[in-house]
Amino acid sequence: MLDRKLLREQFEWVVEKLATRGVDREVLENYRRLDSERRELLIDVEGAKQYRNQVSGEIAQLKRNKENADDKIAEMKEIGDRIKRDDERLAQIEADLEAIEHRLPNLPAEGVPVGADEEDNVEVRRWGTPREFDFTPLNHWEIAEKLDIIDFERGAKVSGSRFVFYKGLGARLERAIYNFMLDTHTQHNGYQEIIPPYMVNDQSMFGTGQYPKFVEDTFRVNDERGLTLIPTAEVPLTNYYANEILPLENLPIKFTALSPSFRSEAGSAGRDTRGLIRLHQFNKVEMVKYAHPDHSFEELESMTQNAEGILQALGLPYRVITLCTGDMGFSATKTYDLEVWIPGQDTYREISSCSNCGDFQARRAKIRFRNAEDKVEYVHTLNGSGLAVGRTFVAILENYQQADGSVKIPEALVPYMNGITEIPAK
Repeated sequence: MLDRKLLREQFEWVVEKLATRGVDREVLENYRRLDSERRELLIDVEGAKQYRNQVSGEIAQLKRNKENADDKIAEMKEIGDRIKRDDERLAQIEADLEAIEHRLPNLPAEGVPVGADEEDNVEVRRWGTPREFDFTPLNHWEIAEKLDIIDFERGAKVSGSRFVFYKGLGARLERAIYNFMLDTHTQHNGYQEIIPPYMVNDQSMFGTGQYPKFVEDTFRVNDERGLTLIPTAEVPLTNYYANEILPLENLPIKFTALSPSFRSEAGSAGRDTRGLIRLHQFNKVEMVKYAHPDHSFEELESMTQNAEGILQALGLPYRVITLCTGDMGFSATKTYDLEVWIPGQDTYREISSCSNCGDFQARRAKIRFRNAEDKVEYVHTLNGSGLAVGRTFVAILENYQQADGSVKIPEALVPYMNGITEIPAK
């Protein structure tokens, strides 16, 4: 959530910044008009309440003196009715202001490329060289079906489209991937492992920015408790310190977690309908940081390198992209996407997104710290995939497939596969 004071005092600058994120000036003009009306009403109401308190004292004195106070009593009734109307209007204005505030995306950081969509993203670097095959590489779903390690048909039968069963060495490989990721982040990258709840309340979804704007993208539990299946472990990890004030010396705080992620994929009809790229349920290892505002962009670079380190250890070619203003997530002020090479599609596909959210989420979730002057400030929050496990599974199948139909296991995963070095052809 943006700072109301910033919206008020640097209006034109905010209009210019948010225009790059698709926000119409009219929305912000309406916000400014409501804010101005609110402040004027507050002055009037406070003045009226002070006057009412003063006259109420005069009425009491008149009654003690057995003097007539009817005129003043009638006046106070009119004042009271006016205060009630103004309070009701103030409540409505506040609700209207919050409705706008809660749907305004974060401001892009300086240097973020301005653009409308993914076509305007900027490539930063590449690592590794895509493999040259001496046979025609298969898509991962063809490989998986031939090896009998994923059952797409029964996943659809049991749960519906975009659900799958991992089985046998496929299940073992999935487990090996996320255990390797967790060990790397906890033993080498300084993250504390967390096992979070897989359902959260509406306030937690609001805190990270999924609600109220993106309700349709989530799976809500239809009962009175108002719980939602997490779309990413970012939600419970970021809200861990909601409504708390952290000591300065604790920053940065670094969490990592494996969890299933549940996405309704409401806006992706017809996209990636086959395979594992876009499922309703998938595993992801998440990284979350709480950082000092002065160092959050350094922490973003570090987080991105942590995600890259996983891909490098697995020998998977990838590129790093800086997302443009029109392609960034709602809460982000700057985002790097890591895209891994997928031979079957002859292209790079997103496997991690690492974002600095500045104080945007911290304002919504009320996560603060005491600075060196003992004043309370909002922390900066960061999140990143470290990595999406299913898409890593995809990349391994496609990049490590062999002409005979087998799939080699990346060396880094062999210890996690109990020494198994390949998934043999059937």
